[in-house]
Amino acid sequence: MAYYRRLGNVPPKRHTQHRDDTGRLYYEELMGEEGFSSDSSLLYHRGIPSAISDSAVWDLPDQTTTPNHPLKPRHLRLHDLFPERTWADTDVVTGRRLLLGNSDVRISYVVARKESPLYRNVLGDEVVYVESGAARVETVFGVLEARRGDYVLIPTSTTHRWIPRGDEPLRAYAIESSSHIVPPKRYLSRFGQLLENAPYCERDLHGPSEVLLAEGSGVEVLVKHRTSGGIVGTRMVYPRHPFDVVGWDGYLYPYTFNIDDYEPITGRVHQPPPVHQTFEGNGFVVCNFVPRKVDYHPLSIPVPYYHSNVDSDEVMFYCGGNYEARKGSGIGLGSISVHPGGHAHGPQPGAMERSLGVEYFEETAVMVDTFAPLELGEGALACEDPAYAWSWAGKEGE
Repeated sequence: MAYYRRLGNVPPKRHTQHRDDTGRLYYEELMGEEGFSSDSSLLYHRGIPSAISDSAVWDLPDQTTTPNHPLKPRHLRLHDLFPERTWADTDVVTGRRLLLGNSDVRISYVVARKESPLYRNVLGDEVVYVESGAARVETVFGVLEARRGDYVLIPTSTTHRWIPRGDEPLRAYAIESSSHIVPPKRYLSRFGQLLENAPYCERDLHGPSEVLLAEGSGVEVLVKHRTSGGIVGTRMVYPRHPFDVVGWDGYLYPYTFNIDDYEPITGRVHQPPPVHQTFEGNGFVVCNFVPRKVDYHPLSIPVPYYHSNVDSDEVMFYCGGNYEARKGSGIGLGSISVHPGGHAHGPQPGAMERSLGVEYFEETAVMVDTFAPLELGEGALACEDPAYAWSWAGKEGE
């Protein structure tokens, strides 16, 4: 995190006695990254944070993946995965359906109305994009209010839960990392401040505004972690509620960032995808495509040129407006296109000509580029459009 925050009741000096009004000591916990060598926060608990009374297996949703073989581009229709009858019994944590994954990142989708159980992911940071709906996200650091267009960044091992709010179901696009998710290094000063050339700044990042205290005993927390055999889950039971932090301070905490606060970088001719980058993790980047003025050279072609992903797979989630380069492909809101390394891709037939003279694109999309091949999860196999791979050639089916 680029800047320091402090909430609630903390002592003037770290690692010193901190007591409540009755003289009882609070329990200090350091939550830090990279073995005491990176960002951290200090949390002050009423109870012992390591105390558990039970531990049992949590059977995760299907995590199996299938190679993209034979190699071809894919179109996934995510809105087909969750019929309306399923929304009331689905939560954002246990209801996720795996779409794509490799050893660096896993991408899932869910549509939910149900409150989730308490949960933490100890594999890496999560950034969850809210396609539509709203939610209260309760965390050990405090409460976040999430709305349409928010990225909700949850640091590794943060205990939290999702509570959908409002009339709409919560549609969430979850990007789970095996590392930490941070702003692009080129936008940061050597001390971690977002620079003047960055497309967003610290004012656009919204952390918890107050601490959250809850009572309870025998409280279950779902934990996602890794063994030598792969990704697994554990149900841990705590004798008292984990939301017992009276105060914390530091540089590590959850926050929201809304895609509407991203200021697009444009040019006279078409700009490459790195100008749209928002976050990065080990082995992948996350980019925004937002409504913007487009290329203004008198001979410009506003849609992308054809390009080969020599070192990466490209995943584009279409979540607003009308994406000019994909008209005529069957892609619409709630679609994902997967363009794998080794395959040249670009606008659909006729899109270049139609874009000439266009001055503004009304589109919103979230892109993940990975530097290792992605495999297909069960969710992808369940919602694939089999005609997409042939759409540039006009072939209607396999």
